[in-house]
Amino acid sequence: MALVQNPFGQVLVALVTPFTSDGEVAWDDVEKHIDDVITAGADGIVVTGTTGETSTLTDAEKLRLVEVGKSVAAGRAKIITGGGSNETAHAIELYRASERAGADGVMIVTPYYNKPTQAGILTHFRMIADATDLPVILYDIPGRTGVPIRYETILRVAKHPNVVAVKDAKGDFSEVSRVLNQTDLLYFSGDDANVLPHLSIGASGLIGVTANIAATPYRQMVDAVNAGDLATATAAHRRLEPLVRAVMTHVPGTVAAKYILHGLGRISSPRVRLPLVGPEEWEAAQIEDEIDLVTDIPGVDFSNFRPDRNAAAGGALPKVHGTTR
Repeated sequence: MALVQNPFGQVLVALVTPFTSDGEVAWDDVEKHIDDVITAGADGIVVTGTTGETSTLTDAEKLRLVEVGKSVAAGRAKIITGGGSNETAHAIELYRASERAGADGVMIVTPYYNKPTQAGILTHFRMIADATDLPVILYDIPGRTGVPIRYETILRVAKHPNVVAVKDAKGDFSEVSRVLNQTDLLYFSGDDANVLPHLSIGASGLIGVTANIAATPYRQMVDAVNAGDLATATAAHRRLEPLVRAVMTHVPGTVAAKYILHGLGRISSPRVRLPLVGPEEWEAAQIEDEIDLVTDIPGVDFSNFRPDRNAAAGGALPKVHGTTR
């Protein structure tokens, strides 16, 4: 297979969208947070993805997130727009508008709720890829969408010249190896706990939630793998393990990431939009217990961690709903 140049970088952050306490986008926090993760080592930012609460963002908010991302990054990192839509026509228009807004790439999630056949998934991907000149990442996350991208479908869609990568949140390592052997697609780990195993079998990088909090150790892990230094990569993996568990196991990753970022003083509010809600008391206690096990994470000082369960409680109803029309 021909080697494909990576247009995205290797350490990509699935960015949270900071909100005010009443659920509106906190644009000053967005700018600061994007700058923080780039400074910490991120090559790319995925805005409006699952972690960015794409389901409750309006199209106008999604496009402004691309514009703000491009402005803050100022060439230091790529800005990829995620989310899309489970309606093909809407997804096409949204990605076209994102390209005009300055996006460097698009990430297309498998249509959710509709539960299309593999033929429908293939058509959805191809029509969106036809509609943009940007490089495309396919997002395979059957736990959220209800349907996987089958191996045979990946092989077929990989023939499209704009489709260059897959974000894998399926956890099937044998399939990852099979696709890497049979295509020239780039593979990005979409499972924070499995970044190092994915890299070890040929993944190009990661699109991570925990990287919102600690991008630097992922940078170190990727650089170590590139240098063939497994010991250093494994040490970074082990340091990250309790933080990954805190973020990814007790509540949705967005909820936990915002709770922790707010506790570290890096965003002004931990608010999420309904139907997401902040952690309940027992869930917050579990997150905090995991944080107590975190030591020696470069770029993060948990001695200053001050979680606020009251500020995180409940969820917000924004003024304008994230309708598809």
